[in-house]
Amino acid sequence: MTPDLLTLTGLEVFAHHGVFDFERENGQRFVIDVELALDTAPAAGADDLAQTVHYGELAIEISDAVAADPVDLIETLAERVAGVVLAHPPVQRVRVVVHKPDAPIPLPFSDVSITIVRHRASASAPHAATTGTPAHTSSAPVTGDAAP
Repeated sequence: MTPDLLTLTGLEVFAHHGVFDFERENGQRFVIDVELALDTAPAAGADDLAQTVHYGELAIEISDAVAADPVDLIETLAERVAGVVLAHPPVQRVRVVVHKPDAPIPLPFSDVSITIVRHRASASAPHAATTGTPAHTSSAPVTGDAAP
């Protein structure tokens, strides 16, 4: 069965990530897009929010995770966001895009971003890793996927 897709696009978070001291000191805008693959039929059939992902609460969780604990790379930040999303049991796969529109690039550009896709791993996966921050630690194993 093809999963349903829930999309949250353009979540803006001010944070202090980057490899340069001035990025850590001054901070900058990050824009997050997530696409969640899940089965929404049970929630729709029962008209029950508890059977799906509350996207308002998810947006706050993602914002809190992005704003916390500065890291050097947007790749690391994308992994953190994937862990937050996969902590929600209905989610089987997540596509995360982290945009850094104000990156310190000395030429005109409109955006730089990283896109990752992560899947909930089966319990038998031998090398499954968990991601997330201490405040949003996911017990759900995740696996990578090169396809966007």
